[in-house]
Formats: sequence, C-alpha cells, structure tokens
Amino acid sequence: MTKRMVVMLAISGVVFGGVFGMKWFGNQMMNDFIDNMPTPPVTISSTTVTPQQWAARLNAVGSLVAVKGADLTAEVDGTITKISFESGQSVEAGTELLSLESVAERGELARLEAQAKLAEIEQRRREKLYKRGTISKSEYDTALAETNVAKAAVEAQRGRLNLKTLRAPFAGELGIRRVALGQYLRAGDKIVTLQSLDPIELDFSLPEKQLGKVNPGRTIEIVVDALGGRQFSGEIIAVEPKIDAQTRNFDVRARFANPEKVLKPGLFAKVTVNLGEPTQVLVLPKTAIQYSSYGDSVFVIRQQEGGDAEALDVIQRFVTLGEARGDFIEVISGVKEGDEVASTGLLKLRSGQPVTIDNTLRPEPSLTPAPPQG
Repeated sequence: MTKRMVVMLAISGVVFGGVFGMKWFGNQMMNDFIDNMPTPPVTISSTTVTPQQWAARLNAVGSLVAVKGADLTAEVDGTITKISFESGQSVEAGTELLSLESVAERGELARLEAQAKLAEIEQRRREKLYKRGTISKSEYDTALAETNVAKAAVEAQRGRLNLKTLRAPFAGELGIRRVALGQYLRAGDKIVTLQSLDPIELDFSLPEKQLGKVNPGRTIEIVVDALGGRQFSGEIIAVEPKIDAQTRNFDVRARFANPEKVLKPGLFAKVTVNLGEPTQVLVLPKTAIQYSSYGDSVFVIRQQEGGDAEALDVIQRFVTLGEARGDFIEVISGVKEGDEVASTGLLKLRSGQPVTIDNTLRPEPSLTPAPPQG
C-alpha cells in the first residue's frame, strides 16, 4: 500500500511540475518578446532653433489716468433749480453745469451793495469836509475804512453766491449725471465726473534695479486688452526719484496722445519700455518647451543609433529660458542654432523614443499673435 502511494505522489509531482514549468516557460518567452518588441514611432511636428533680433525692453503693467480729472461735487447745501448739461457731454472750461436755489443770497448781496454805496457816498462827503478843515483826519479815515469794509462784505457775498453755480473747472468729457432737478444737495455730494482725455497718462512701477535704464523722453508702448489688443505709443514724462521701501519699486508716468479718446482713465494696460538697439537671441515656439517642477526641457530630434538614415528618435535636454514674446521664448542655454526639436506631441515622448515628422498641420508661431478675424 505504501509503495502504491509513493508511486502516485511521484506521478502527481511530475505532472504538476510539468504544468508549472510550461507556465513559467511561457511567461518567460512572452516577457522576452515584449522586451525585444520594437517601439512604434510617435508622429510629431518639429521646429528649428533660430536666431531673431529682439530689442532690449522692460515689461510691466499699469493703469491709465486723466491728466485732469475730478469728481465734481456741491460746495454748499441747496436745492437744484437748473441743470445745464447731459451725461457724456463734452464741455469747455467755465461752462455752467448746475445752479442751486440762491434767492436769499442774491437778496443779501443787494443789501450789502446798498450799504457799500451809502458808505462810499459818506466817505466822499467826509473827504470834502476834511479838505476844508471842518473834520479831523481820524474822522475821514474812519469813513474810508467803513467804505472798504462794506465793499469787502459785497465781495464775500458774491463769492458765496458763486458757490451756488457749478462750472466746469477745465475742458473735458462729462460722465453720468448723478442728480436730478429739484433734488436737495449737501456739500460734498457727487454730481458728475469730468475727465480730460487728450492727452492721457499712464502710471506703472518697475523694480529698483531698473532705475538707471528709464528716463523722461524714452519711448514706451502699451497694449490694451479691453480695446481688442490695440497698441499705442507714447513717452515717459516723469520718474519717481524715491524707491518704495515696502515693494522696492519706483513709479513711472508716461503720456499718450489720445485724439480718438478711446483710452479711458482706469483702463489696464500692458507696458513695454524700449531700451535700445536689437540684439540676436535664439528662440523656439513655446509649444516646444516641456515645463516641469524639476526643470524645463526640449526633445531634440536626431538620427536613431544603429538605424537607417531616415530612422529618427529624440533625446531630452534641459534648457534655460529667457524672455517670452508672442508665441516665442528665448532659449539661453541647452540647445544651439539649427537644432531640430519636437514642437507638438511632447507628452508622448521620452529619451530614445522613435519619431516620425509630419509638419503639414503645424501652427506657425508669431511675435504678434492675434485671434482670427471673422
């Protein structure tokens, strides 16, 4: 009985050993096949590292401000009796805009003018008496002083009466009217904004290390996204001589002609300060750069080792990047002029990856990209 069990166990061991051996052999052959299976090439677009002439410049952001701008308010309390402007109207300096109730003020002015006239008559009468020697010099001086006081009271009342009429302090464009006829205003209540739009100014800031590179008279360019990316040229008119201790920046003001009056106070603008003659830099389209936390890189296309002349693969190289302009970015190091690099399909690439190049649908980069019209 024991002999028969031993034989059966031996046969079972041989059978199971053969099964597991075949399984192991099959897996091993499959792994060898996969390891040695050729990697299919990835289709990419390519571009070439090329030189371009870029002018030295500084970039910043700023806000437009009116050369003359004010929110017009009431200077005294009163009820509105007349409104002489419309929202959005262009006005000249001195144009009457609004009047407040002034019956009491005009009446007081008439009373004071009458008193001044009476004082002046009395002063002339005493002058004649003084010349005849009938009265003393002090009596004549008193009459003269009373006349001057009366005239001063008239001028003061005229000033108070003028505060009842609002006039444009300078030429410009009115905003939206904030008051209505018959409304009671208190001193300081906003009536309308007035902005002088041509010319217009721009305020922006630059880091302190750029202080020696900007000065009044230097050309400046701005792009206003709110106006469809329109560009405008102007010049720097002032540089703040003091550095902000908190931000380590200094303020700059530029001025722009604005005959169309399309530039408005408060608009955001992208600023470019031109610093001098162009210099040659190596550039690539931004799409050719693979950005990551451990460094920026490109995939350089090369002839595949051990392959035929048309077999290509890529090798990853880390690069140092500089300024970006439009669709391009400056490459300071990592590649040289003439290197061909992948410009699309970067997420599918790794060093040694075979590739094929198809540039039929490659987008053409531009220094001044713009959305398609129509």
